[in-house]
Amino acid sequence: MNNSAKTVTLWRPIGPEELVLIEQAKMREFPPRLPEQPIFYPVLTEDYAIKIARDWNVKASGSGFVTRFEVLKSYLDAYEVQEAGGRAHLEYWIPAEEMSAFNDAIIGEIVVKHEFR
Repeated sequence: MNNSAKTVTLWRPIGPEELVLIEQAKMREFPPRLPEQPIFYPVLTEDYAIKIARDWNVKASGSGFVTRFEVLKSYLDAYEVQEAGGRAHLEYWIPAEEMSAFNDAIIGEIVVKHEFR
């Protein structure tokens, strides 16, 4: 956690289509979820995001990216950290209808840290 700004660093593995939408939003927000995506899953560790981007996004769409961003801790306090198949797989489950509020809680830009092809 970034103590000075009271933010939490989160990670999000994405595919190329989502990256285009984030770029169109000037790297400031994630796009709304599609109907078949009722939950937004930002993850707590870089390693977990890398695994998803490399192992899932590349297979599904030819490339995968890992993004890093800061979210207000006060916003995240309303959600419990979820364990998705193991202690190393920690994530938040943000309902799709709350994406606008989630995006409002992002401080600074969404940064692409890794790219896999």
